[in-house]
Amino acid sequence: MQSYLEFEKPVAELDKRIAELRAAAAGDDVDISAELARLEAKSRELLGTTYGALTPWQKTQVARHPQRPHFRDYVAHAFDEFIPLGGDRLYGDDQAIMGGLASLGGRKVVLIGHEKGNDTESRIRHNFGMGKPEGYRKAIRLMELAGRFGLPVVTLVDTSGAFPGIEAEERGQAEAIARSTEACLALPVPMVAAIVGEGGSGGAVALASAERVLMMEHAVYSVISPEGCASILWRTAEKAPDAAEAMKVTAQHLEKLGVIDRIVPEPFGGAQRDPAGAAQALGAAIGEELDALSALDPATLRRKREDRFLAIGSN
Repeated sequence: MQSYLEFEKPVAELDKRIAELRAAAAGDDVDISAELARLEAKSRELLGTTYGALTPWQKTQVARHPQRPHFRDYVAHAFDEFIPLGGDRLYGDDQAIMGGLASLGGRKVVLIGHEKGNDTESRIRHNFGMGKPEGYRKAIRLMELAGRFGLPVVTLVDTSGAFPGIEAEERGQAEAIARSTEACLALPVPMVAAIVGEGGSGGAVALASAERVLMMEHAVYSVISPEGCASILWRTAEKAPDAAEAMKVTAQHLEKLGVIDRIVPEPFGGAQRDPAGAAQALGAAIGEELDALSALDPATLRRKREDRFLAIGSN
């Protein structure tokens, strides 16, 4: 069952009317095909108009949509032969950050990403995608494995930020994030990062310091959440829409600013309406980027990463 966001209410009302009409006509000999076709066309047109003019705050809501595809969905629809690898060999196995060996279009890769979960039980188990130090240290271990065996690294970023709890701080959260960022920049193999939902703060950068950074059409990427920014600047989270506008959190803004390299189009009405289609589109884009990077030597790859991050904000 499709879940609708607040700004999608007009579409929801039309879709409800269509469903009621179908139910009322079930078993009757009345031909309602013309009326159904008219309402469905109207619903699709309204959905297209709505998604063609989303504000930064509305895109933030789409990026957080409960039915939006997460790491496991991308693994299922875009990658093959995924073999999960767990644990950081220091403390434990963080379920918010998952990773392992996978195949993409016949190419072996090391795949790492945030998993938020898709229901109450799994969201709690995966800590809503907020990684702890052991999650980032697991990512470091997998990146070192990739470097050792010459496998490209693909990361799928989708987190509101690293877990801010006291136990995470006690186990060295900031240091783990810094080391993960360092591991990305030092990789001797190609790395492609994709912001698939939320890209929040250092918890996102720790897996996104790649030479090629992709972003789904309706994803967001920022140093702090709009609510957090609004709470600091205006002392109220109600100003979150204004903060989202000012922060330039959308893929379209960030491509112009040079923070990301490529926008991956989403299915009509957002990735939440067609997770398989979204995953396949992203998989194809990542494959193209890896093809372009495959001939580069380690020194060139490291230099490209360094150059792209030093260039941010220079214009």
